Amino acid sequence: MTEVKMNQAEMNEAQGIGAGVANAVGQGVEECWMDIDGARMRYLRTGSGPALILLHGLLGYSYSWRYAMPALAPYRTVYAPDMLGAGFSDRPKGIDHSMRGTALRVLRFARNLGLESFDLLGTSRGGPVAMAAAAECVDGGKLRVRRLVLVCPVNPYSPHGRWLAPLAGTRAGAAVVRVVLKRVPALYPYWHGRMFGDRSKIPPGSLEGYKAPLARPGLFEHALSIVRTWTADLRELEALLPKLAQIPTLLMWGSKDPAVYASSMEPLARHFAKVQTVVFPGVGHLPYEECQEEFNRALIEFLTSRTGLV
Repeated sequence: MTEVKMNQAEMNEAQGIGAGVANAVGQGVEECWMDIDGARMRYLRTGSGPALILLHGLLGYSYSWRYAMPALAPYRTVYAPDMLGAGFSDRPKGIDHSMRGTALRVLRFARNLGLESFDLLGTSRGGPVAMAAAAECVDGGKLRVRRLVLVCPVNPYSPHGRWLAPLAGTRAGAAVVRVVLKRVPALYPYWHGRMFGDRSKIPPGSLEGYKAPLARPGLFEHALSIVRTWTADLRELEALLPKLAQIPTLLMWGSKDPAVYASSMEPLARHFAKVQTVVFPGVGHLPYEECQEEFNRALIEFLTSRTGLV
């Protein structure tokens, strides 16, 4: 993919947009930066108490949590990173964007924060990354995931997306995917709207917020790198699921999710011995935006409950 070069004025504008988006998530939310693998990772931080890390989905970033972070702040110290390649973090070339590669960066992020244990939430593609990170901790790592929250997570039991990796793995298919990704700015309103079960509930300004990182080059190459390992990641995820059985887990889904079918929740839930499930009727792929109050209430109840904890 041809990279678009930005002059200094354009870079300043992109940074200004990032700061504006950070301010939009509410008072008390701090914009921070961390070096990961020689690149700068941006993250938002707020609150106090035990740590909670929030992982966004494909083409999302910390902006996804603008309604959840203020609600969670009284109960948790919340960290919401823009994973490398996404949001306003650096987009280094040649980085491993596989599920496991991304999960290992999440754990480096946690270690750099000085954490020993934390709750972990992942949505959409961030869901398998969260599960892979938790599995690494179970395998004898020094970090411990106390609770796992999976919001409409990509998983092996939903057929959506399985064609992406085989298509992107061919030369012709990759060219098609590149063309589609380059048209993302024009198609964004359509795709964004489809993620909601009820389009009348799209929060004002949300489309502009999600489009803001497009001002920085490299986002689509990042997405293509993720797509290339999609099928292999799903196979690896299915193999590691038994390791997660004893982690208290909450599955949250919109009943009208068009991206990851809610019907996949039941087969996924069977892998967890200590699992709770919440389904939001009539809601799509972004319940933390479409039904903010209900989502935050269910999440806080799970995080603060002692039920099922070891």
